[in-house]
Amino acid sequence: MTTTTVDPLYTVEQAARLLSISRTELFHEIRRGRLRSIKRGRSRRIPAEWLNDYRTQLITEGIEETA
Repeated sequence: MTTTTVDPLYTVEQAARLLSISRTELFHEIRRGRLRSIKRGRSRRIPAEWLNDYRTQLITEGIEETA
């Protein structure tokens, strides 16, 4: 039997908390296209992988700004 691990889909509130930003700022990043999300009905979710991609993007931008 194979066990499959599924990364979580975070709510906007959960993702904002993980990124230490406000819910409003998270929606702003989604609208700007910097953070991807999935919309299903009235609900919006963000896969863990996309949060990691966004975090990597922020780190890269920070390195470029200090160089």
